[in-house]
Amino acid sequence: MSQPVLSRVTTGMRVLDAAGTNIGTVDLVQRGDPNAVTVQAPTADPGSSLDELIESTATEEPDVPADLAARLRHAGYLKVSTDQVSTGAVYVLADQIAAVTDAVRLDVPLTDLPAEE
Repeated sequence: MSQPVLSRVTTGMRVLDAAGTNIGTVDLVQRGDPNAVTVQAPTADPGSSLDELIESTATEEPDVPADLAARLRHAGYLKVSTDQVSTGAVYVLADQIAAVTDAVRLDVPLTDLPAEE
């Protein structure tokens, strides 16, 4: 069910939490990858510098702890820009989407959504 729901979401759509509160707008839609590795520790090439390793992981989405990132990649997710968290964005698992109409309606409150790091 999560893939068809995600296919109806577009960037810029409003996002409402379970209480109907407007929490922000969709910044990124990422379809799930059932073949995504569940947990992948960063591996450093012996010739790589620490700066290169940090740079390669710093720009990757989703910007959350590795175990949660793996779940998000596997299931599919939205990145939502919001002014209601200090980092400016939260992530929504595809299965947390209740409906997609003129807006994306979630079945969880904003407080249940992981913030971007």
